[in-house]
Amino acid sequence: MDRSTVNVFFDEVMLGHNPEVDLPFLPSRVEKRVRAVLEGLDFKWSYPEHPGRLIEIKSYLEEHPIEGVHFKSGPPATYDQLARVHTASYLDYILSLKGKRAWLDKDTTAVSPDSITAALSASGNAIAAVESVVKGECDSAFALVRPPGHHAEPVRARGFCLINNVAVAASHAIAKLGCEKVLIIDWDAHHGNGTQDIFWADPNVLFFDTHCAAPFYPGSGDLDEVGEGLGEGYTINVPLPETAGDVAFEKVFREILVPAADHFEPDLVLVSAGFDPHRNDMALNLTFDGFKVITSIVQDIAKKHCDGKLALVLEGGYNLTSLSHGVHAVLEVLTGGEVPEVFEMGVKDAAAAAEFHRSAFSDDE
Repeated sequence: MDRSTVNVFFDEVMLGHNPEVDLPFLPSRVEKRVRAVLEGLDFKWSYPEHPGRLIEIKSYLEEHPIEGVHFKSGPPATYDQLARVHTASYLDYILSLKGKRAWLDKDTTAVSPDSITAALSASGNAIAAVESVVKGECDSAFALVRPPGHHAEPVRARGFCLINNVAVAASHAIAKLGCEKVLIIDWDAHHGNGTQDIFWADPNVLFFDTHCAAPFYPGSGDLDEVGEGLGEGYTINVPLPETAGDVAFEKVFREILVPAADHFEPDLVLVSAGFDPHRNDMALNLTFDGFKVITSIVQDIAKKHCDGKLALVLEGGYNLTSLSHGVHAVLEVLTGGEVPEVFEMGVKDAAAAAEFHRSAFSDDE
């Protein structure tokens, strides 16, 4: 089978984002509230969104190379590029924290001295990924970036997110690359509240989000959250139970996302690709086969409507094994690998066990 090309964007400067909770942060009311939360836990809490996430992904891809994958890096995002989705007051404050340690939100979002440089690189590499597919330099692209972005609101950092990377990339595509309609698919286990907020009244962006239903963090993303004003109907939320699994995801993507995309007819498809829906991570019970199937569906949407223009931007995923293997599984599909059939959880394992044991109960040699 012919292999497609995928540009994977990565920059080591993003490893510099490393909040360490035992070190002192800028004194503030937020710090007092965060410290109170941490002290109330009966276990030692460490910052879950750490450099090891990208290190593990990169190492696994180098140990198990995929034909057609090419590593690239892009420049940091500029103030003007960020200002399309974040307010000037917020950006000025965030940029003022370069070189400092500070708590930004009571949900334990924080920065270390190199975090702002990392965040600018994350958004810049998301932009570079979009530019590479729009300009035809590759068949699809994947921005391996951190800190993640989909919880970051226009005026607020949340959920380990400082800058909304996928929103910055989508807005750049519309402002500078000639795209008129962008489809953003968020399959992270957590609702992309920041992305929803940014494009809430924008009819040029269709935001489709599958996530674990409230009260799972951040508690938003109900079915009836569909946008307002000119953007009414351009937000589609699909809250799911923690046990959802592969078959439920395939049903949602085929029966809701595909017809929505057919109606919208995007010029570009972006994915907020979180890997915490994996069965060994946060919630939603996906397997690697499940990730492959939904990747294939999204890829088919891009091929049908926008000549395959598809870029993925990394969001969550905190189990290092499922994170690295999940990214690898997605890249296998993007480069032309086989797409498996998915089954209800346990059925495939039960069938394999039956095949193994059947000879013990048969007279056949």
